[in-house]
Order: sequence, then C-alpha cells, then structure tokens
Amino acid sequence: MATKKAMEVVKGLDLQRYMGRWYEIASVPSRFQPKNGENTRATYTLKDDGTVNVLNETWTDGKRGFIEGTAYKADPNSDEAKLKVRFYVPPFLPIIPVTGDYWVLFIDEDYQYALIGQPSRNSLWILSRRPHLDEEIYNQLVQRAADEGYDVSKLHKTRQSESPPEGEEGPKDTKGIWWFKSIFGR
Repeated sequence: MATKKAMEVVKGLDLQRYMGRWYEIASVPSRFQPKNGENTRATYTLKDDGTVNVLNETWTDGKRGFIEGTAYKADPNSDEAKLKVRFYVPPFLPIIPVTGDYWVLFIDEDYQYALIGQPSRNSLWILSRRPHLDEEIYNQLVQRAADEGYDVSKLHKTRQSESPPEGEEGPKDTKGIWWFKSIFGR
C-alpha cells in the first residue's frame, strides 16, 4: 500500500485573526458530531494564557446542542497550525477528556474561509465566516482536500439557514443525547 505524503499545513497562522465565529459549510464529521445537525458553527475566543476557548454549536430538530473545549498548539515552538482540541464529554457531566487534532490545512489571506483536517484523514471541515460559501471556492477547497489524501466522497454539506440563529436561542438539548448517539454511531 502506498504511503500517503505528509499533509501541507498552514504556517504562521495569526490566531488573533482566526478568532470569532465560523460556519460549517461541509464536513466529514467526527464521531462526536450529530449526523443531522444544521446551522453548525464554531466560535473561537483567545484566552489570556494563549489557549483558545472553543464553542461548537449545532441545531438538531430545533434544539441547540453544544460543547465547549480548549484548543492549544500541539508544539508551542512550531509555526505550523497544528492544534489540539480537548473536550470533556458528555457535556452535562464533563468527566471524560477527549482530545483531537485540529490542523489548519488552508486559509485564505483575508481569513474568510478555511480547510481543517486531522492527520488520520478521518475528519474534515470546510469553514466560512458567512453561512454560505461561493461554489467555486468550495470546489477549490474540496480539490485541495482530495489532493491531501481525503476521501471527499464522504464530505457532506451542512444545512445553514438564510438567517442563522444569532445567540443561544432555542430549547437546549440538555440531555446531551446527541453526543451519546454520535459517539456510538447511532
């Protein structure tokens, strides 16, 4: 079996510019994401200690599900955008730390859209500052992912409404059932 080439990762990512809200345009979801979520988004906030607060939100059947975590550079001495993200699950009883890789594979010079992956090539995300992304740009990102060895046939677009929820409105999925369902693949 042919060995896959090393992944190209963004160098010199400006974390300050990267902060804020990103909308998920498409993904090869991780096992922790609900399969039928919509209006999925991530909000990143830089903390005083240089780590990043991560808030991932999605709406499933009209209910807001979310999980918070922390991102930090995998190697503080490297200029590569290889981050680790740690979440505690389940959200309502956060006792089990789950750490994953978060590699920024591409970002445009204006920090408006990005391609995020994992070295395992099992998870992939296309993110945008706006809920919708130009089709030509989307196709370029898909091609870039394919060039990096991802199976882009597994990529599926995330439904984003014309007017996505602004704040935290909507009944909360307080049971965290969707995390269990997604962890166990149901």
